[in-house]
Amino acid sequence: MLHRLPLFPLGSVLFPGLPLPLHIFEQRYRRLVSDLLDAPSDTPRHFGVVGIELGHEVGERSAQRLFEVGCTAEIRTSRLRGDGRYDLVVEGGRRFRIDELLPPDDSFPYLRASTTPLPDEDGPGAGEQVDVVARLFGRYCERLTGIGIPADPPADFPTAPLPVSYAVSAAIIVNPDEKQGLLEADHAAARLERAAALLRRENRVLASLPTLPAGQFLRQEINLN
Repeated sequence: MLHRLPLFPLGSVLFPGLPLPLHIFEQRYRRLVSDLLDAPSDTPRHFGVVGIELGHEVGERSAQRLFEVGCTAEIRTSRLRGDGRYDLVVEGGRRFRIDELLPPDDSFPYLRASTTPLPDEDGPGAGEQVDVVARLFGRYCERLTGIGIPADPPADFPTAPLPVSYAVSAAIIVNPDEKQGLLEADHAAARLERAAALLRRENRVLASLPTLPAGQFLRQEINLN
């Protein structure tokens, strides 16, 4: 089934079930947010967050090429500033694949796309992968904390394969292409396998570092458009 979504290109990846703060200042994306907030109350207030493969988030050469797989963003909180900018907190909804990009026009000055929702499945062997990833992720947090970067896993950390696969994928500090690969994995088992490989690599790196400036990696950043 095809779905038509307004798109919000970002230099970061949104995962299902995870929150993301956004600061909206470009006119076209202010319009996107106002269109959603002005819609009837029974209309879903969501848009598609999709990674930028080539280009930048802002400026004349923004988002020249997008990744094909993104995640819907549900608006949880919004604040309109006096100058027309918005502060949002969104939550990842469901993965989708872009089928056709719809260029901006007078009615919709922002990018839209026809999309197909992607299934979310555990996949073969996902349960066994959860234990492996949980152990590696615990060591990852310990090693970050050991070099002065507090990184305790949350007390309510999930245990089921699918939410674990997304939570760990969002938490690992790797480059955007690797994050995108995690989002695009066919199922939780494949995502957990990728995450385990990345965690092993990062654990080796962290073990070799005596110290890092506190907060270098775990800054809470607000994404700008």
